[in-house]
Amino acid sequence: MTETANVTTDRAEPDPADASGGALGDVSHNLNGQRLGRKGRGTRERILAACVDVLAESDVPISMSAVARRAALGMTSLYNYFSDLTELLLAVLEPVMATAEESYLAMLRERWPDDGLGERAYAFMSAYHDFWARNSRLLHLRNTMADTRDERMMIHRVSSTQPLIGLFVTQMGGSGDEMMSPLRGMATVLMTGIERTVTVSTDTGLTSLFGERERRQPDHYMVPEARLIELAIADTRARVARGEFG
Repeated sequence: MTETANVTTDRAEPDPADASGGALGDVSHNLNGQRLGRKGRGTRERILAACVDVLAESDVPISMSAVARRAALGMTSLYNYFSDLTELLLAVLEPVMATAEESYLAMLRERWPDDGLGERAYAFMSAYHDFWARNSRLLHLRNTMADTRDERMMIHRVSSTQPLIGLFVTQMGGSGDEMMSPLRGMATVLMTGIERTVTVSTDTGLTSLFGERERRQPDHYMVPEARLIELAIADTRARVARGEFG
């Protein structure tokens, strides 16, 4: 079950009077090119918080108009800061992805011992699942929009997996910088399975579609996927040791 994005099309012209704002992160100007001050910073933060609130309510379709209502702003004001739903969601994704390092990436940076591959793989899958579970609707929505050929969401989805793929290549005994190596192909396929696994295990829409009795516990998916990671790394390490990859 996937999330459907409702994008309003009644875009209003920006009102310069609404743009006396401030920066959030490296954002220093609104879409009119006006420099943001304190008021603009507060408005932008309010929009982002409203978007997070709407995402937290699974029964509320996500759209620019829904966010504007939650932020108690007119559409004109909203479009002063974000040109469309994709741009708004990417801004919400930014702090979420900033937690990736501590959530799961750091676990891959230390070489997993051969005799502990299974435990490390399961720990990683559990951590990656927890990250997705915390941000389920946002990540599912990103992937759905990417699947419908939203170019910016496609770029974000692919970019977010590249560090993982490179680290899996390193775990396998290769160099994460070699983009065309057979090991990277193996890691990419492995990562595809990992993402699909957490996508299915965190999709609450499946419960409403098939019923609570059909809902599986996370380990129903995490344990076999961790086993596949273990086998892939062990096999590739052995092949690297035998010099099969030149």
